Amino acid sequence: MEKASVDILERVRELFYKYGVRSVSVEDICRDLGMSKKKLYQFFNSKTLLVEKLLELERQNFEIIFDKHNFEGVNAIDILLIVSRDLGERFRDISPSMTFDLKKYYPEIYHKHVDERIEFIYGKIQINLQKGISQGIYRDDLSIELVARLYIRRLIDLHNPEFFPADKFSFQTLFDVMFDNFIRGIANQKGIDYYEKQKRKVNFKKFK
Repeated sequence: MEKASVDILERVRELFYKYGVRSVSVEDICRDLGMSKKKLYQFFNSKTLLVEKLLELERQNFEIIFDKHNFEGVNAIDILLIVSRDLGERFRDISPSMTFDLKKYYPEIYHKHVDERIEFIYGKIQINLQKGISQGIYRDDLSIELVARLYIRRLIDLHNPEFFPADKFSFQTLFDVMFDNFIRGIANQKGIDYYEKQKRKVNFKKFK
């Protein structure tokens, strides 16, 4: 994706997260960008395409978090802490209300986005579970497939505005609690002791 398109999408991302997907019109986007509709349509010819390409960019940025680190030989808990930190920095603005708008007004695009993201996360979390067991820091009685599926289910539930109203729970808080519970559920005592020590060293901007 060319830089000009990415720059537009990054600004649209900020507008959507601040005001909601439904509330932001193409005219609002053009006004914010200082760009005519004709010029914008040279990059994206509809709001629907903007939403589709924005979610595509989100998936790319999500996958880059895993690709930019060399995790060969790294402790499995450290991997989860590093990825969690980077996810918090990139996705701290996500709210259940944002997800609600996408599900309601762009269901096909949203569900395709979720399916592709789930497939990616599912593969990565299985690899991490296998690594943690082999390193002796995760419980050796874990069902890798079941635990990976439960992890995915928890991530999906974080974006349920009916269960987690946006005015009561921030994404940062929800992810913090979910992540902490997940680690404590899969780690053995050696892993939990290591986790307690390491998490104090990680700068979790998402928790501020």
